[in-house]
Amino acid sequence: MRIDFMKYRKFALIVSLILVAASLVLLLTKGLNLGIDFTGGNVIQTEFDNRPDIAEVRDVISAIVAKGAMIQNFGEKGIIIRTNEDTEQSREAVVKALSEKYSDMKVTGFEKVGPVVGGELRRQAVIGVTIALIAILIYITLRFQFRFAVVSVVPLVHDVIIALGFFSLTQMEIGSSFIAAILTIVGYSLNNTIIILDRVRENWGTLSREGILNLVNKSLNQTLARTINTTLTTLFPVIALCVWGGPVLMAFSYAMLVGMIAGTWSSMMIATGLLCEWQLRK
Repeated sequence: MRIDFMKYRKFALIVSLILVAASLVLLLTKGLNLGIDFTGGNVIQTEFDNRPDIAEVRDVISAIVAKGAMIQNFGEKGIIIRTNEDTEQSREAVVKALSEKYSDMKVTGFEKVGPVVGGELRRQAVIGVTIALIAILIYITLRFQFRFAVVSVVPLVHDVIIALGFFSLTQMEIGSSFIAAILTIVGYSLNNTIIILDRVRENWGTLSREGILNLVNKSLNQTLARTINTTLTTLFPVIALCVWGGPVLMAFSYAMLVGMIAGTWSSMMIATGLLCEWQLRK
């Protein structure tokens, strides 16, 4: 069975345009819920004779910390608590509350992360993503054609903006792992796009006979089985991370989930749809 993907290209482009516009509005109005890696805060390292459950510790300090704290096990008996509040009073309040609840608790160390570090991390993240996109644009221009490079990079920007819009909508806290997820999304989406466009390039000799719409449809159908298999085999572990990964991996796993869905959509419909529109208007 041959699916006529390009029949719906304009609808797909409009849907993506709406999603990108909505994401940008959310980013401008609600912003992102930045974690300690970006805003600064306190890191408190504790140790217990009988380590309590992380959920219990979170309940104890939830009334003290204005924004959600990141809590994770450390070693056999330790727990690390990261809060977005970087004042000494906030740290002392957390330690006092835990001491009253757990008499066997000992503070083994603490660290204050300043907002200067967070600002530097944001700057490096923007530079890293920008350099990656420029390098991709140059490579695909040399390897294929300039138009292929443009229609490959546009979906990457589309995927990143939609992922940011999702986190702005949900106000899920993001940390440095979120940057790793964004770069992984870029690589994953680009890989899918290149596979499809490489098949388009192989079939390019039939352009004058078949026309751009039939050529792209044929290429999409030829790579459809691979796209489905790659997406599903990657999606299942990501879903497992979302369900069982816990709060430490939450930002990374959900960024990957949203990015993979957006990336598969943009590879199949946005990159190819833009290529068809470009060729038809040439």
